[in-house]
Amino acid sequence: MQKLFSSLAATSLAASLALALPVQAASNLPVVQEAPLRAHLAFLSDDLLEGRGTGQRGADLTVAYLESQARLIGLQPLRGNSFRQSVQIAGVKSQPENSSLQVVASDGKAVPLAFGPDWVWATGDSVPAHAFDAPLVFAGYGVTAPEEGWNDFKGVDVKGKIIVVMVNDPQPTEAEANRFAGKALTYYGRWTYKFEEAKRQGAAGVLLIHTKPSASYDWSVVQSSWSGSERFQLADRTAGTPLQGWITDDAARRLFAAGGQDLDALRAKAESKDFRVVALNLKLTGEMKSGVRKVEQFNIAGMVPGTDAKLKHEAVIYSGHWDHLGKQGKDDEKAGDTIYNGAVDNASGTAGLLAMAQEAVKKPAKRTQIFLWVAAEEQGLLGSAAYAADPLWPLNKTAAALNLDSLNFVGATRDMGAQGSERTELGAIAATVAKAMGLQIAAARPDLAGGYFRSDHFSFAKAGVPAFSINGGRDYIKDPGASKAKAAAYGPRYHQVTDEYDGSWDLSGMTQQAQFTLNLGQAVANAAKMPAWKAGDAFGKVREAAAK
Repeated sequence: MQKLFSSLAATSLAASLALALPVQAASNLPVVQEAPLRAHLAFLSDDLLEGRGTGQRGADLTVAYLESQARLIGLQPLRGNSFRQSVQIAGVKSQPENSSLQVVASDGKAVPLAFGPDWVWATGDSVPAHAFDAPLVFAGYGVTAPEEGWNDFKGVDVKGKIIVVMVNDPQPTEAEANRFAGKALTYYGRWTYKFEEAKRQGAAGVLLIHTKPSASYDWSVVQSSWSGSERFQLADRTAGTPLQGWITDDAARRLFAAGGQDLDALRAKAESKDFRVVALNLKLTGEMKSGVRKVEQFNIAGMVPGTDAKLKHEAVIYSGHWDHLGKQGKDDEKAGDTIYNGAVDNASGTAGLLAMAQEAVKKPAKRTQIFLWVAAEEQGLLGSAAYAADPLWPLNKTAAALNLDSLNFVGATRDMGAQGSERTELGAIAATVAKAMGLQIAAARPDLAGGYFRSDHFSFAKAGVPAFSINGGRDYIKDPGASKAKAAAYGPRYHQVTDEYDGSWDLSGMTQQAQFTLNLGQAVANAAKMPAWKAGDAFGKVREAAAK
C-alpha cells in the first residue's frame, strides 16, 4: 500500500507539472545564456588558475573569482555577509621511508611487503604518527546491512584490530538474484564505505584487497594516488581509523598463507550471510608516519530567496565542484605540461551554475534557490560532505540537490541523463520537465561502477535529501556519428593535462544541460510539496528518521 501511495503521489505531482510547465517554459522560466557560460568556462580552465588544485594558489584564485561573481550576479549570502563556507582539510602524504610498519606471522617472521608494489597506507585520522601492535582479521566484505539481513561483524569485537576486507558487494546468487541490487554496485561496495564501517566498528585500521574486477581500475591507479602525491581528508569532521590502506591480490594471498589461511576459500565463505570474522594469526607492528598539513578551502554559496511566504523556508540546491587536480610538480612526459586544467571536469559545471544563477535572480521561484560551488570533490567529495555536516540551510527543509559535474561540450541532444533520479519523485518530475522542453530522459544503464556514489549529490543523498547529477544526453542532433566519436575521444583526456578548453566547442549541449537543470530546479521550487524518496530506499529512511 505504501509503494502504491508513493507511486500515485509521484504521478499526481508529475501530472500537475505537465499542465504548468509548457506555459512556464514559454513565458516565466529564466533562460540560460551561452555567452556568459562560455566566458566563465574559458576563464576557469585557463592556465592562470593552475588547475584549481586543492591547497594550491589556483584554488585561492578560483574562490575569489566565484565570490566576486556571486556578489555581482546578485545572489545573497546564506550566513552573515560572507559567501564562503570554511572547509578544514588535512593534506596527508605517506612516509614509508620514515616508517617501520610490517606484518608479522605467529612464528615471528615478517611477511615481505613493499610499499607501492604490494601495499599502500596512510593515516586516516590526520595524526602524523601511529604505533601498532594489532592483530589482523579477515572481515569478508566488511558490511553491516540490516535491510539485507547481512552483518559481517556479528558476534565478533574488532576494536583495536586491523580488518582486511574485499571491495564491492556480496555477489548475487540464483536463489537471491537481487541481493545488494544484483549486478549494480550499492554503496556498501564502495571503498569509502569500508573505511566508514571500520571506524564505526572501532577497528584500528583497514586494508582493502584490490582486484581490477572488484575495484574497476588497475593497481597503478591506487598506487599513484596513495604513494605518489598528497591526499586530502576532512580534518575537523568525523575522523577515520588510524590506518587506511590497500593491498594487492598477490600480496594478500601471501599474507593469508603466512597466517595459515587460504584467501580463495575465505572469499567463498564470505559470500554467505553465515560468514563470521576469521583471525589470521598475523600482527601489524611498528610505527607508521605520514606528513600532515592543515589546509583551509572554501565552498561558495549564494541564494535567490523564495517569494512564497511559507515555501521560501524550503530550498532547492544546485551544486557543482570548482576544484580539479591542480598544478603537478613534474612535467607530463607526453604533453610537456604541468597544469591539469579540468575544462570539462569541472570548469563546465562551475560555469554552468554561474550562468544559471545570473538568470535565476531575475525570476525567483516560490522556494529559495541555493547555488553551491563545493571544494575538494576530486579528493573524495570533501566540500559537499562538509556542507552536509554543517548545512547552511536545514537539510529537512532542502527539497532537492541537483548536481552538475562535467557538462556536454559536444552539441545539443534529444535526451538528457537523469541516472539516479528514479530513486525519488525527482524521476517523474525530470521526465515532465524534459517533455516540456521537447526532450526525453536517456535510458538508465546498470550502475556497475557505482557512479551514483561518486559525485557531490551523494553527500546530500546520504543525509536524506533527494539528489542526483544531471548528465548530458547521448542522442546527438547534429552529425550523430561524429558527435559520439568526439564524446568518446574525451575518455583518454579525463584527469589528464589535455582536458583543456577549446574555443571551437559547440556549447549548445552545455547550455541545454544547464537549462534543463534550472528548469527542473524551478519545477521543484514551485511545486506544492517537496519530492520524496521511493518507498524502501535506504537514503529515504535517513530523512524519515530525521523527521521522527
